Amino acid sequence: MTKLADSPDTSEAFPTGEAINISRRRFLVASAGTMAGALVLGFGLPMGQARAQARVAAEVPGTRVPAFLEIRPDNTIRLQSPFIEGGQGIFTAMAQIVGEELDADPSTFIVENASPGSEYVVLSNGMRITGGSMSVRMSYPTMRRLGALTRAMLLQAGSERLGVPVSELTTQPGQVVHAASGRTLSYGELASRAMDLPVPDPDSVKLKDPSQFRWIGKSVKRLDGHEKSTGKTLYTIDCSVDGMLHAAVQHAPRLGLTVGSIRNEDQIKAMKGVHSVHRLPGAVAVVAERWWTAKRAVEAVQVDWKEPGPDSDLRYMPADFSTAAFSERLANEPGAGKDDEVVGEAGKALDSAHTVVSATYYSQFVHHAQLEPPSALARFNPDGTLDLWLPNQAPDLFLADVAKRTGLEPSQIKLHSPVLGGFFGRHFLYNSASPYPQAIQLAKEVGRPIKLIWSREEEFLRDVLRPMAVVRFRGGLDAKGMPVALEAVSATEGPTEAISNKQGEKIDPTALEGLAGKVYSIPNRRIAQLYVKSPVMLGYWRSVGNSMNDFLYETFLDELADKGGQDPYELRLHLLKGNERLTHLLHAVGDLAGGWKRGPFKAEDGTLRARGVAMASPFGTEAAVIAEVSIKNGQVKVHDIWQAIDPGSIVNPGIIEAQVNGAVALGLSQVLLEEAVYENGIPAARNYDMYPILPPDRMPRVHVKIIESGAKMGGIGEPPLPAVPPAVANAVARLTGQRIRSMPLSRYTFKDQQA
Repeated sequence: MTKLADSPDTSEAFPTGEAINISRRRFLVASAGTMAGALVLGFGLPMGQARAQARVAAEVPGTRVPAFLEIRPDNTIRLQSPFIEGGQGIFTAMAQIVGEELDADPSTFIVENASPGSEYVVLSNGMRITGGSMSVRMSYPTMRRLGALTRAMLLQAGSERLGVPVSELTTQPGQVVHAASGRTLSYGELASRAMDLPVPDPDSVKLKDPSQFRWIGKSVKRLDGHEKSTGKTLYTIDCSVDGMLHAAVQHAPRLGLTVGSIRNEDQIKAMKGVHSVHRLPGAVAVVAERWWTAKRAVEAVQVDWKEPGPDSDLRYMPADFSTAAFSERLANEPGAGKDDEVVGEAGKALDSAHTVVSATYYSQFVHHAQLEPPSALARFNPDGTLDLWLPNQAPDLFLADVAKRTGLEPSQIKLHSPVLGGFFGRHFLYNSASPYPQAIQLAKEVGRPIKLIWSREEEFLRDVLRPMAVVRFRGGLDAKGMPVALEAVSATEGPTEAISNKQGEKIDPTALEGLAGKVYSIPNRRIAQLYVKSPVMLGYWRSVGNSMNDFLYETFLDELADKGGQDPYELRLHLLKGNERLTHLLHAVGDLAGGWKRGPFKAEDGTLRARGVAMASPFGTEAAVIAEVSIKNGQVKVHDIWQAIDPGSIVNPGIIEAQVNGAVALGLSQVLLEEAVYENGIPAARNYDMYPILPPDRMPRVHVKIIESGAKMGGIGEPPLPAVPPAVANAVARLTGQRIRSMPLSRYTFKDQQA
């Protein structure tokens, strides 16, 4: 276990703001002297203390060079990433983007999660979060400019050192070059002087033409791969400080309940290694010298839980709640819904259609089930300040929340953001689903640092879920079997409105994305929401609303195709006429799969197989998927997934391919297996034994075609997922003749199909 400094070391000139090994930190300081000669640009310091900072136009995002970069004498470069690394490869992408314009090899970068601060707001929408597949696509020009500004400062320093005009200088990776005299200076040699220079006017730097790119667009090796594979990467769960105690919690079995009495408190306190027992909002905690001691003790605590009072601001989980009954309620919810997307006159077109197809489709609650369970480390310092380590996707939002909870000024709180052990939307601000408020309370009550870890069972109890939805579809077909109208009314609650605990004036876009915004040219469309509040606490899940809604829409589209006697692949091509980008994408995935053949057909191994197709357009990226399946021992076996993906332009194709593979795994997991079930107000699964996820032996071959259409850059972390579930379901429907209108497929009974 890695230990952190026991108290803040104000003698360190450039604290990193991360939870790192103290011996490693001292080594870094020693290896660079006191950072003299480095372009040390203000790590963890008030921005006015960095010499270059005073000259920067603060209102232009990404121009506070001192906040981001440090160039050391050995030419290594430390970059503070505005985005949190959680396995998606953002550290490598940021190094590629900045390094491209700085003319520095990405392999020379050391990238860290930046601390909270307005200087790190670089997204074009003014937010600072890691989510929504926004990180690269919305910061791309800003982070390129950051590299270009830094390069300009180094060129100016080189001009002064060599006594030649800047116009005579150029750069090669890590060096300023004067070609006429053959002289070169490393960036490390120039950093000290460059630090004293003003940051140039952002409009004065010219970005590279893409034809000159050396690293952008290439499969640069992941910067974090070695440390992760050798166990050196530190997550919050790994952090430790001197004098620290450990804590474990037992939450109320149902959300909203409060602690009444603890029947065996004296016995728990008397257990060996136990320090103290505490009452928390909706939970009890045991503090001990070791976490395992705390866990065993808290599991033995006998609590009389009380129903919530009228002043409770938490959602209340009633004792008779079940997901089965709630699904039925959604299916029978009365009303026409609130319109979100209206094109043409769907009602009239349905009335006059040659054929009307009506069907109800269902999606399930799902857990995040990320590998790293939630944890937090809180330490109050003698000067009244607070150090807090916690997994998060939005440092500034968390800092503001901690300040509000503690009454401290933000300047009195140092928020550390270690890398995430998987997240998928799990580490946003969820009132009842985060351990850091508990860790803060315990540290204050005990007077010593507290490291709190939720067991997997507690995580499954308090995880926020992907919403459940039931969609009532009506589709109108003309005499030729072509769609002329489509209506979808979704009974659901979106995660954004669930977090705010109320329905907004406008429809939560995360509730209907994947139903609304589809690009098929059906002339009459109506997409609406019936708002139904759930007692389950909801949250964002990878690809958010698209993860369920594209399944619902794309499988119903296949149902329309079958009813109209149309091939679903050809029908999609027909509905995309005039859309060159998506037509090309659909042809590309067909070519990737060796040509479209729906089946059923006999494969080389003698199995009977079929294929399904689906498309999705999440987060500015277009994706098309073909899946090939068979049935073996009553289970769906997915043999191959072919995915063509067009994010417009790309930074690292290797990372994109890895993201597609990961998204395919998660998409298959939810369509084949995953479902959060509640009975009597309590989740049926409290660990992976009752909540199966996709095992390695059910992972298919994945084939990826990356298309750079030149369209505006889209996201990549989430877009590869939504088209996977419907492609699989459509293939299964074709193979078995059984219409698939819900997930997961493990709820269905399938007979083995013989060739």
